[in-house]
Amino acid sequence: MNQARVVITGVGLTAPNGNSLQEFRRNLLTGVAGVETIEVRYMGPQPAGVCHFDPLKYQKKKELRVGTRAGSISIYCAREAVSDSGINFAAVPTDRIGIYIGCTEHGNVETENEIYAISKFKYDTRFWSHYHNPRTVANNPAGEVSLHMGITGPAYTIGAACAAGNLGLIHAAQMLRLGEVDLAICGGISESIHTFGIFAGFKSQGALASHEDPKKASRPFDKARNGIVVSEGGCLYTLERLDDATARGARIYGEIGGYCVNSDASDYVLPNPTRQAECVRRAIAHAGLQASGIHIVNTHATATPQGDIQECEAIRAVFGEGCPDTWINNTKSFIGHCMGAAGALELAGNLPSFDDLVVHPTINVDNLDPQCALPGLVLNVPRKVGKVDTILNNSFGMLGINSTLIVKRFLA
Repeated sequence: MNQARVVITGVGLTAPNGNSLQEFRRNLLTGVAGVETIEVRYMGPQPAGVCHFDPLKYQKKKELRVGTRAGSISIYCAREAVSDSGINFAAVPTDRIGIYIGCTEHGNVETENEIYAISKFKYDTRFWSHYHNPRTVANNPAGEVSLHMGITGPAYTIGAACAAGNLGLIHAAQMLRLGEVDLAICGGISESIHTFGIFAGFKSQGALASHEDPKKASRPFDKARNGIVVSEGGCLYTLERLDDATARGARIYGEIGGYCVNSDASDYVLPNPTRQAECVRRAIAHAGLQASGIHIVNTHATATPQGDIQECEAIRAVFGEGCPDTWINNTKSFIGHCMGAAGALELAGNLPSFDDLVVHPTINVDNLDPQCALPGLVLNVPRKVGKVDTILNNSFGMLGINSTLIVKRFLA
C-alpha cells in the first residue's frame, strides 16, 4: 500500500465543555468540566454531557426539523473543520472528498421519540414521521454532511462502538493512501443523551454514574468511581496527504503515525487487557517506535470499576518500565463518555500539547484506586513536560473492539 504521509490540517468540534478546540483546550487546562443534570424520560434526573453549540450557525430551522441531532452535530463539526483547515473548499472536486464518521449507535433517538409521540394517539401510525427512515439509517450522519455540503464522494458512517472516533481517522488515512480521495472529513459523533435506552442499559448493568455534583460524576481511576456519564459530542478533522497540504501552505496539527484495530473475541462487555495491550503494541510498532518513544497516552477509561482496572493492566504491561517520558491522562473526567465521538474528541484535547508541552490532567481523582496507579499518571492539575512528540490515543468498545491511534509531531 502507498505509505504517503497523512496529516491533520483542520479540527472542528463541539464538546460538553467547549465548541472550538481553543475553548475545549482552555477548559481542560483550567479544570472546567461540562457535565450537568438532565431529565431523562422514564428515569428522571441524570448526569450527562450536553453540547451547547449553535446549530443555526450553519443550518436553517427547516433543516433541523427534517434532520437529526447526530446530523446537526456532524454538519457543525465538518464545517468548522473545513473552515479551520483554510482549504479552498470550492476548488476541490466534490467527488474527491470523502466523509468517514464514526458512530456508536444511531436511530434510537428518532425511533424512541416517534413511538412516544404516537403513543398519545393510540399508536396510530398516520402520525408517524415520513422522515423516519432517512433519519434512522446508519449512514445518516455522513449523509447529512454530504447533502449539506454538496459532497459527492464516499460518505458513510463507521459502526465501531466506542472505538468509532479513532476508526474514522484510521479509515480516512487508509483511503487517502489508497488514492480514493484527496481530502477526508473524518472523526466521530454522538447523540447518545437523547435516548433513554442507553441510560437504562447502563443502569441495568450497574454501570451508570451517579453523584450529587454532576461535574464530579465522571471519576476515572478514583476509588469511588461508579460508572459512565453518558454524553453527546462530535469532533471531525480534515486529513490530507502531506504533499497536498504543503503545496497549499497548510497549517499542520500533526501527522498520522501509526494505528491498530483488533478484537477481544472474549466477552460482550468486559474488556480483555491482553488484547488491549496487543493493540497498543502493534500500533507502536506500526509507527516505527518503541514504548519509551510515546509521550502522552490518553486512556479510554470510562470510570467503570472493572473497566478502568483492566485498561490500567494493559497500559502497565506496555509502559510499566523504562518509559520515564510517558505521561498518562484521561479526558472523560471532564466531559463524560461521548461514545462514538470519544476517541476523536480526546485526541483533539491533547493535540495542542505539541505546542505548549503541557499535559492536561485527569480530574475528580480524590482517592486514587491503587489498582489504577500508573507511572506518569497526571492527576487534577496540568503538568509541564520536557517533550511531546507523540500522542497515543486508546479507544475501546463493546463486543471487544479495540483501537489505538498514534499522532506524531509534524517534522518536514
